[in-house]
Amino acid sequence: MTATVTARARGVRLTAELVTAPDAFAGLGPAWGRLFGRCAAATPFQSHAWLHSWWLSYGQPGRLRLLLVRAGHDLVAAAPLMLVRRPLPALLPLGTGISDYADVLLDDADDGRAAGALTAALATAARTALVDFREVRPGGAVERVYDRWRGPRGAVPDSPCLELPALPMDGLIARLPSGKSGQRARAQLRRLAALGVWRRTVGPQEVETALVRLLALHRLQWQGRGVTSEHLRPRFRAHLLRAVGPMVRSGNAVVTEFRIGDEVVAVDLTLLSGGMAGGYLYGAHPGLRERRADVAVMLLDACAGLTGGGGPGTLSLLRGDEPYKRHWRPERVVNQRLLMARPHTAPLLTAALCGARTRQRGREVRRRWRERGQG
Repeated sequence: MTATVTARARGVRLTAELVTAPDAFAGLGPAWGRLFGRCAAATPFQSHAWLHSWWLSYGQPGRLRLLLVRAGHDLVAAAPLMLVRRPLPALLPLGTGISDYADVLLDDADDGRAAGALTAALATAARTALVDFREVRPGGAVERVYDRWRGPRGAVPDSPCLELPALPMDGLIARLPSGKSGQRARAQLRRLAALGVWRRTVGPQEVETALVRLLALHRLQWQGRGVTSEHLRPRFRAHLLRAVGPMVRSGNAVVTEFRIGDEVVAVDLTLLSGGMAGGYLYGAHPGLRERRADVAVMLLDACAGLTGGGGPGTLSLLRGDEPYKRHWRPERVVNQRLLMARPHTAPLLTAALCGARTRQRGREVRRRWRERGQG
């Protein structure tokens, strides 16, 4: 199903289109990729390969809502959404749940008309549903939509993400708070070298084999401990195997194997876009820790090597503020949850904001208690 609305502005014909057919989504790859490259705020989680694969694993029939804005034949804005009915009727970004950032795509050259057309199309598509953008990175393109929204709206903090500057490993070590901390980090790097740990970047033809190994090692390393259960499910595995190969070929992902001799002891998946590199998932054999190898240092060293030479400007540790991440003195950057409603759906907005603020207060109380306990 496709619905189209057209408008003219300064002689340029803008076309706002609602696409609900999965086959049409599949065919958008080339145009989507060009727009992705012209949106500096985009993260790897807005790439077509990631989102379309997510839809195949997690989407529900009849719920796809893609909003597209074209100037002539050029795609200049896109909002990848899905309609859900519970707990509230809402339009949610595709990728929700397993993506660390959500956003729309807007051409950096837009003078505001494409953003305005996307906002108007979103208001029309919302009908009786709330628009609920979770995990928006500060500076995300959807902020330009939020600023133009004419109905009720609200914003609340979402997940914290920790970010480091794009520096080589020596530069990251130099930022540590004391000389002893730097000495320990360098000693850990020497320990890895003494163990004979070496790494290689996996080529596109080997990605699927490496990801299967990554997931097996991930399961092994968390055996008997709390693990994110979604990472063990077949739908997540299918998503990764579909998405990452095309992302490697387009430069939006790097898969790295760590070996001792010929044995693969760890595999890491790092996602890339023009503004960031983020370590998304890894699997490491428990024997590494038994040999007193610091896996966090090993992974950070590899990821830092992807941010130099004019590459991504931020090394993101993605969601979560675990103590091992804070050791490196990252900046704590909190994602936002942006909610938008039409006048007749304002009660949905009120309910969502109240629930979000209550959960946020609970998280803050738990975080303070943890910090007191660590102190």
